[in-house]
Amino acid sequence: MSDKNYIAEEPQAVLSMNPKKFILWLFIVSIIMIFASQTSAYLVRRAEGNWLVVDFPPIFTISTVVLLLSSVTMQWAFNAAKRDNIATVKWAMLITTVLGFTFLYTQWLGWVALVDMKVFFGGQGSNPGGSFVYVISGLHALHLMGGLLFLLVVTVKAFRYNVHAKSLLAIDLCNTYWHFLDVLWIYLFVFLLINR
Repeated sequence: MSDKNYIAEEPQAVLSMNPKKFILWLFIVSIIMIFASQTSAYLVRRAEGNWLVVDFPPIFTISTVVLLLSSVTMQWAFNAAKRDNIATVKWAMLITTVLGFTFLYTQWLGWVALVDMKVFFGGQGSNPGGSFVYVISGLHALHLMGGLLFLLVVTVKAFRYNVHAKSLLAIDLCNTYWHFLDVLWIYLFVFLLINR
């Protein structure tokens, strides 16, 4: 075969993603599917009647503000890690963790307030409207507990000087997941407020 007839094929660029990032995104998609099914079931069941309109206790608004603040401090930590500002990373991660636990505590206070309002989960005297509020907020709290564990791991790494500009994977993954939890809660909060 002559050189004139030979056409060299350029190698195709391979799109790659870190396997841990890929797993995180698969996990996020699965969580989205869980909550999509829950909110769909909520709408279908509400349309059937016999529905209790649940007034959200004010503590849920406070918890939403707390979670928004934790997202800001998480981003602060990530930006500081990219700039190799380790002292700021430590402080920002600690503050984010404290705000995360505060959110969880305020959610608990919200459930206590619901019980005081005679809104119960399952059993005799309960109503599906109230039960759905517990299930949806409880599922979010469960995923948030995983996020808190992740925050603690990254905070320990930061204090061991394992989070910096040349080692961003852990804090990058944590940042992505934490922002996702924040956006998810805002969606759920607004959904439950609109569809009472």
